[in-house]
Amino acid sequence: MTQRWPERLWIVRHGESAGNVARAAAQAARQARIDIAERDVDVPLSPLGETQSAALGRWFAGMPEQERPEILITSPYRRAWQTADHIRAEGGLAPGAGHFVVDERLREKEFGVLDRLTHYGIAEHHPDQVEFRRFLGKFYHRPPGGESWCDVILRLRSAFDTISLHHGGRRVLIVGHQVVVLCLRYLLEDLTEEQILAIDREADVANCGVTEYAFDPSHGLDGGLALRRYNHTAPLEREGTPTTREPPGGAPR
Repeated sequence: MTQRWPERLWIVRHGESAGNVARAAAQAARQARIDIAERDVDVPLSPLGETQSAALGRWFAGMPEQERPEILITSPYRRAWQTADHIRAEGGLAPGAGHFVVDERLREKEFGVLDRLTHYGIAEHHPDQVEFRRFLGKFYHRPPGGESWCDVILRLRSAFDTISLHHGGRRVLIVGHQVVVLCLRYLLEDLTEEQILAIDREADVANCGVTEYAFDPSHGLDGGLALRRYNHTAPLEREGTPTTREPPGGAPR
């Protein structure tokens, strides 16, 4: 039987973005809105995010050639494909891997009417959504014009079917966003709502944090992907590169 799972899978959150920086400043100042001019899809990496992404690329480049990613797939958001570009430029891919593939199904969770608002702004402008989220929970709440985690999971099921169809037995690297990392864990490990939200409460996914799976033939009836590490930041720490995470509250960037 042809192996339908990747041999190795890495899922990486993008490096720190200009939106992350603006959001942290807005939260600290207790402001309602995040001061960013671009569409969310166009928000670039911050200078630190570029440094983080390059450090991650060098970590992959330090692996033996036969262990580096062969396939690089990224969200279409600028901060994600810039991270992917730094990884490629630093030699983080296997020889002959070529450029990265963009897949819109890996995009950031869409926040609808809550876009660009801190948790102060959400409480001020959309108190009804605060109550809906409290009642429904983070997993199922869908703000007007936006997505719930379940909506993200639906498109990720499709994306991973494509990866399994075309890249079974290969070494695959995905560059995405915090919710994408968590929702892929939910899918790949058959987690429950309670389990994935407990993981989310433990710690935010770090910028350029690495989640890694390896194919295990004894995992399930036809083999499967077994978690090797989650939110791994050693690639940055060993170069003295600062790690960054989301401040609490509001819609992440």
